[in-house]
Amino acid sequence: MYKQDNPVNNYKNVAHAFFLSLAITIAEPSTVLPLIIEHFSDSAIVVGLFVSLLRGGAILTQLYAAFHAQSYQKVLPYLKKVFFFRWFSWFIIGLGIMFIGDTNKLLTLFIIGFGLFGFSLSAGFGAIYFKELQAKLFSKTYRGKTMANRQVAGSIASIISGGVAGYVLGNFEAPLNYAYLFIVSSFIMGIGFFTFATINDEPAKKNVQQKEKHFGLFIQNAFAIFQEDKRLQQQTFAIFLSFASYLAIPFVILEAKNSIALTGWILGGFIMVQMVGSIIGSSFLWRRISNYEKMLILSFSFMIVAFIVALFATNGYIYAIVFFLYGIALDGFSNSGMNLIIEIAPEEKRPIYTAIQTNLSSLGLFFPILGGFLLKIFASYALIYSLSIFLLFIGLIVSIKLQRR
Repeated sequence: MYKQDNPVNNYKNVAHAFFLSLAITIAEPSTVLPLIIEHFSDSAIVVGLFVSLLRGGAILTQLYAAFHAQSYQKVLPYLKKVFFFRWFSWFIIGLGIMFIGDTNKLLTLFIIGFGLFGFSLSAGFGAIYFKELQAKLFSKTYRGKTMANRQVAGSIASIISGGVAGYVLGNFEAPLNYAYLFIVSSFIMGIGFFTFATINDEPAKKNVQQKEKHFGLFIQNAFAIFQEDKRLQQQTFAIFLSFASYLAIPFVILEAKNSIALTGWILGGFIMVQMVGSIIGSSFLWRRISNYEKMLILSFSFMIVAFIVALFATNGYIYAIVFFLYGIALDGFSNSGMNLIIEIAPEEKRPIYTAIQTNLSSLGLFFPILGGFLLKIFASYALIYSLSIFLLFIGLIVSIKLQRR
């Protein structure tokens, strides 16, 4: 029988975050993934492209997912299909690296790109269904707590994953060490997906939107909603600018590789430090804030400071501070972005609002490609750090205006 704020659902929600983070941290776009791609290609543009593929594929599917989801009374059956496709996409990357690897680097890159794109593409559907479930299962106050609990659990798992990644990267030769990480983590990911899929008391949504006759009409209606809702416009722009961190963060680890002796253990240490920042942020800051506009403002502030520190990084300790601050800010962006859209969206239009905000703001996921081009042309890490700071500062101003509305 359905019960809102059911502790059992909270446990499953948190367990899902733990196992998913334990799995995907091995391809963290700020640390490990750039080094994996650099092994097969020395182009900064290619590195930026593949970092974008990990997250950017979702842009193509979220509006289409929302077109159908607006008329669904229940979304969990569809989310289960998404889970399987994401698992398969991740698993196939490991197989490609293991059985092809350095014998054909171009083909290996294609398989990695195919897997990352499939993983991200299916996430476009998953994000709509997941947010719809969160809104159904938990009240505003409880949802903030369970999301903070998810972040803490995910961060703890990522710390463990960072240690494991450091061991594997330090004790096995590339590219087999990358293959081992993907294959083992795919089974861990499966545990998280299975746990969340066992939620069995999803309530049927009463206020459902009548689905348009065709997708083109849906796009027109979505555009009309965006034009009319000034709050949605401003909020979406602020969240878009939060992705300005991706313009530079994939390349911080490449600069570190050039300036310090970057071993597998040090790389694992950076992952762990980032996740410690995430835990501290979630435990002592984000879970205590129910004003999500304020959370967004603080997240921008932490991220700006992180890149200011990056401008002066000369040793492993300073780079560790960068990743620590980045971990705090990233969780704040994630939590505030999800909750802000739930707060302003009418129940019957929640999937549409979610898709509009996520689709438009997620264009910022392609910032790494711009960063790669700038790095290739100007060969200046300071330039891309400074540009990130500038864009994040604009986002901070926009967020302050949100707070005043």
